[in-house]
This record gives sequence, structure tokens and C-alpha cells, in this order.
Amino acid sequence: MAVLKEVFPVAAEDFVSAGEASAQIKRLLKKLGVDGGVVRRISIASYEAEINLVIHSLGGQMELQVDEKEIVLIVSDVGPGIPNIELAMSEGYSTASDDVRMMGFGAGMGLSNMARNSDEFNIESREGSGTTIRMTFLLS
Repeated sequence: MAVLKEVFPVAAEDFVSAGEASAQIKRLLKKLGVDGGVVRRISIASYEAEINLVIHSLGGQMELQVDEKEIVLIVSDVGPGIPNIELAMSEGYSTASDDVRMMGFGAGMGLSNMARNSDEFNIESREGSGTTIRMTFLLS
């Protein structure tokens, strides 16, 4: 049973607000007294997820679920989906446009950083349909 459940909408191509949802998540977890190391890992993973939503999706959300044993972050979007998840998980692989890269984003480390910083990582995607990523961070 979740002690806390919070949803953070993320708009496609909204580079002005990019990072705000992950910053809110970080502040919330600190306020709850979550261990600093766990907060750091979640902050990295949530920022990477949020930036991916801004760059690659048609819009989506990040849902934070906190209970006594774990924190779960579910990131979902409405499309366009990932044609090749294995390739997308490769460090350095990116489909970001040149314009996005000129802004300092799109280095191709987002999914691998999410996986590396979470205790459990699951990604499901269908081309034309959307993507859902579930990351679990253990508290004990």
C-alpha cells in the first residue's frame, strides 16, 4: 500500500519547464526524510526520464509511489514508442535531433542511466503506441 502517490505531468517539447517535475520529486523525497543516496539515484533517474519525455514523446507523466519498503517511479507516455528497445538501451545511441543536441540534451545516456540508478528497471514499448518505464528503488 502506497503511503504517498503523486503524479507529475510532462509536456512534449517543453524545454522551458524541463527538469521541474524531477526537482519537485527530489524536494518531496528530502522532505519525507528518504536517505540521501536513494534521493540522489531517484533524482538522476527521474531527470533522465523527464528529459526523454520532453525530447522523444508526445507528452506523458511521471507517477511517484512511496511506501515503507520502496519507491516506485512509473513513467508513461502516449507515443510514438520505441522501435528497438535493445538499441535504445545502448549507451550513446540517440535519436535526438541536432537542435536538441545543440541545447545540450540527447547524448544517448537516458535509458542506461535510469537502469543503472534503479534497483529494478522494466521498459515496455510499442511503436506507435507509447512507452512505460517502471523503476523501483529499495529503501532497505
